[in-house]
Amino acid sequence: MEIRSLLVLAVFVTMTPLFATAQPDTAVEVKKGTDQATVSGTAKVKATVVGIDVATRTVTLKTNKGKVVELEVGTEARNFDQIKVGDIVNAEYKESLTLSLRKGGGKASVKQSETANRSAPGAKPGGTLGREVRVLANVVAINPQTKMVTVKGPQGNTVDLMVESPDTLKNIKKGDQVEAVYTEALAISVEPAGKQ
Repeated sequence: MEIRSLLVLAVFVTMTPLFATAQPDTAVEVKKGTDQATVSGTAKVKATVVGIDVATRTVTLKTNKGKVVELEVGTEARNFDQIKVGDIVNAEYKESLTLSLRKGGGKASVKQSETANRSAPGAKPGGTLGREVRVLANVVAINPQTKMVTVKGPQGNTVDLMVESPDTLKNIKKGDQVEAVYTEALAISVEPAGKQ
């Protein structure tokens, strides 16, 4: 479904502090179909470890552009003791939001799942974290004059979505559903000191 409000939702909504301040290399892609639209983005940043506080598990990173960021590394991260000042950290953050039209009604719902992959014991610190949130919302109103479709989520909240395509708008009926699938993934790897 061609929905302009997807762009308003903005890729990188939940950026980590590193990405918010490091001016990463970013790429955003928008794919539109008759009954589906997807916005996805990727941010990549490379930083050098310039400080480590073992007691608080805090790592201080400096990007190539001179930005300094402190990140707390949770206890779920393996091999923290192997991080050394001078190591290079590569981080890649991916985010995607897809909205799809589903004909016919059903019960509004929300489901969430998480994934985590850690580096092997003894290997350089690294790993990936991921999350997927899937929401089904019911179409409760359509306004052809304003090209707005109102959907109601599982907790009773409503959201107005603008549908650009007149053909798509004609295809939407009260009682249909809109499925929103949001995914995010963060991958971090540490390279040996001096490897640029």
